[in-house]
Amino acid sequence: MTIRRPFFARAGLGPEPRPRFAPLVRLILWGVAVGLGVSTAESGRAAGAKPNPAAHDPWGDWVEPNFPFFSAVVDARKAGAVSPADNLTPRGLVLNLGGEAWACFDTELLRVSAVWDGNGLTPFGLAAISYHDAGQKTPEGQSKLPTPRGSVWLANGIYPGWQSGERLSLADPRPSVRSPQEIGRGPLTRAEGRFRAIRLSPAGACLCYTAHGANIEELITALPPAEGHGIRRTFRVGPAKEPLLLALGLKRPANSTVAVSVANRSADANAALLADTSAWLVRVAPHDQPAEFCVTISRDRAIRPAAFAGFPAAAEKPAPSFGPQSVTTHGTLASGPGAYVVDNIALPLDNPWHRNVRLADVQFFRSGRAAAVTFDGDVWLIDGLKGNLDTVTWRRFASGLHEPQSLAIRDDEVFVFDRNGIWRLKDRDGDGMADEHELFCNEFTQTAETREFANSMKLAPDGSFVIAKGGQEGATLGRDNGTVIRVAPDGKSITRLGWGFRQPFIGVNPRTGLVTASDQEGNYVPTTPLYIVRDGKYYGFLSSLQPREKYPAPIAEPLLWIPHMVNASGASQVWLTGAKMGPLDGALIHVAYSRPEIFRVMLDDKSAVPQAAIVSLTHDFAFAPFSGAVNPADGQLYVAGFRIWGTVSRQVSGLARVRYTGAPSTLPAAVEPMDHGLLLRFDVALDAADTDPARFVVERWNYKRTHDYGSPHLRLDGSLGQDPMPVGGIYLSRDRRSLFIGVPDMRTGVMQMHVGWMLRTAAGGDFDGNAYLTPYELRPFHPVAEGFADLAVDLTPHHLPASRANAPASAAEGRRLYEFNGCMACHSVDGSKTFGPTWKSLAGSMVELADGTRVRADHAYLKESIMTPNAKIVKGFEVGMPNYAGILTDSQVESLILYIKSLK
Repeated sequence: MTIRRPFFARAGLGPEPRPRFAPLVRLILWGVAVGLGVSTAESGRAAGAKPNPAAHDPWGDWVEPNFPFFSAVVDARKAGAVSPADNLTPRGLVLNLGGEAWACFDTELLRVSAVWDGNGLTPFGLAAISYHDAGQKTPEGQSKLPTPRGSVWLANGIYPGWQSGERLSLADPRPSVRSPQEIGRGPLTRAEGRFRAIRLSPAGACLCYTAHGANIEELITALPPAEGHGIRRTFRVGPAKEPLLLALGLKRPANSTVAVSVANRSADANAALLADTSAWLVRVAPHDQPAEFCVTISRDRAIRPAAFAGFPAAAEKPAPSFGPQSVTTHGTLASGPGAYVVDNIALPLDNPWHRNVRLADVQFFRSGRAAAVTFDGDVWLIDGLKGNLDTVTWRRFASGLHEPQSLAIRDDEVFVFDRNGIWRLKDRDGDGMADEHELFCNEFTQTAETREFANSMKLAPDGSFVIAKGGQEGATLGRDNGTVIRVAPDGKSITRLGWGFRQPFIGVNPRTGLVTASDQEGNYVPTTPLYIVRDGKYYGFLSSLQPREKYPAPIAEPLLWIPHMVNASGASQVWLTGAKMGPLDGALIHVAYSRPEIFRVMLDDKSAVPQAAIVSLTHDFAFAPFSGAVNPADGQLYVAGFRIWGTVSRQVSGLARVRYTGAPSTLPAAVEPMDHGLLLRFDVALDAADTDPARFVVERWNYKRTHDYGSPHLRLDGSLGQDPMPVGGIYLSRDRRSLFIGVPDMRTGVMQMHVGWMLRTAAGGDFDGNAYLTPYELRPFHPVAEGFADLAVDLTPHHLPASRANAPASAAEGRRLYEFNGCMACHSVDGSKTFGPTWKSLAGSMVELADGTRVRADHAYLKESIMTPNAKIVKGFEVGMPNYAGILTDSQVESLILYIKSLK
């Protein structure tokens, strides 16, 4: 029986070249591929096990050859003379036209930003670069983004693709954001135009949007070989009260061979090519009935257009799909005596699409069917998540999304939040596959910054959605980076709930609407916080582009801080509303990513100032969890997640059920700070002998918010370290389910308290635990009112935890610390490339630093790198690392150094 004392006691985007296919043929081939789904054979592979590319990589390209589109940032700023120097598309739909022809449609400016021949995009998006090798990472900023891999031969600048009037404007009409040069400014006004949806049809991927009051449908296809080398844009334009201008592309000397022709469906020529010195333009005259026309753009002047019969009727029909589309796996039930166990569910890794499955979130329909989203842009429907998990059936529902990490289900409709915005996925023909992606909301901005992730989305009880966006900025300052935003139920307006986050992940109470958020430890975030988010408050993060420590507003305090070694990387929160999980019904759960674990958050609803305590629920996850939900079919918590970087997990992804067994739970139900000590409440009766002060440890310390990455632990006098607190009298309540620990010198203004215990239940079972809290209010302890006998709390110190003794250092202890403290998440010991420099053969070697100097990795260098890791940053690893000053003892540092020296 041990107290858990973690501080000292155990401290190319694009396929290979392929034949050109007409859109109908390509979509039929895609449907046939989907239709080949079969039950998974028993392959023996563990769910989520990382494929070994060197031995056998089962995954196809990140971009599926026969899927009609995918979403990405497209950087055409250096694509040659035909493309403007600022031609960047933060929100792009990349259309796979076949025959190595590609086009990017900008959903904000409604323009075709680039057309090129080649092999898709360079694999510099995070999802793509980590798809075959989890752990790969993109640099911060906008310097290395996906670029067209091939020859760009047509492009537009940063201006709307559709305009009203008689003259083309080459200006961006959208208001600038914090950095005037930032292109990610959000959509045009609704009067100017909005993207509505992309429909998958036998005729191709149909783009649906509005421009100056007119509804427009568009198909972009590659020209058949008989008609030359180029593309065709086919339009149906609803009634328009004013003349419209369609910008096809800029005229540059480099594309002097490009030729354009316009064909109308009828003799009433609604559309005509205009002479313009700067761009190819089509003027669409005002009209009362829908106008249909096509524009043929050839890059070799060889225009041989066929007769134009009008907008294809096939564009109205859903894309075809054939046969069964399911993959079957099963779950493995956990065994053990605990109240809560973790059942693992195998992922559909053997699937006919040869797709990796990196789940980021799972949510449930009213029936108990689940929907799960992957970071690579796929959505899966899952049946069978109940009972013994004997037959779990997976059906791929949608694809093409841009690095989504969350989804929500409202009125049994699936909504997904990605970098494009919030999509509503529709199955128009009821065949079990989404054939329309409706852009429900993109009112909020999205830059091309690699760290402005679409972190999380939750449904609120009024039908609105709450989203959280990444806040790290390396090139420009956007408008909505690092914010938590409420999206109105109709998707037409947004409200900022909070700002100044580094990487927030949220939770929303499905009954009260209370919004919580964690943030990621790093610069300006001294350790993991958990906040209540409301009233447009500022939460303390500044990007590296802003003046150091010049905070623009008062900083809101968190509910509590969570120590680095307990939870270095917080993810989302889940309310167990409607659950059947015994004592946890209705509880708030916090998900931790770096050391895979979930925690119970105990809100102190009696205090005037919001405060809480946190305790571990389980760490029996083989993967790094991100989010989860309660399944209405069985009332249990299901959790999904995947690995990018910064986690000790080596399994790429997973889906698990946290199941209540009915056994007694030894988790505390409350940990409350009071004027004379700490009140702990349990759901089981305790042994009467649990009044020995030696069974408890209490300590406290502070952090410091600075521009540095993380924070050391600081005693209350400002020195490095933690303050052990003496323990006085220990008291049991009359029902023996509550316990009061007398602690002298209780104070507010302390950022972190830790209380650990070793106890025994009345039935004779030993258990231990640790809780962490931030005391803002110390209510008076009234024994009788709290269920105790009438007593006076003895504050005489009966027990003071021993100081952190420097036990003998050893390489074996160093290895344990390497694993326990999470060093393994960033530093390999076998020479493989990870987030940080490898430790293999590091000791004694020459190390090149980011400033170009070289130093020897001797004992002094290794010690400095552990205690203050940002003092000397290795070239190629210009990233933040936590500060371990005041956390690790001298002996523990020496053990780590001995371990590093042993790695020859």
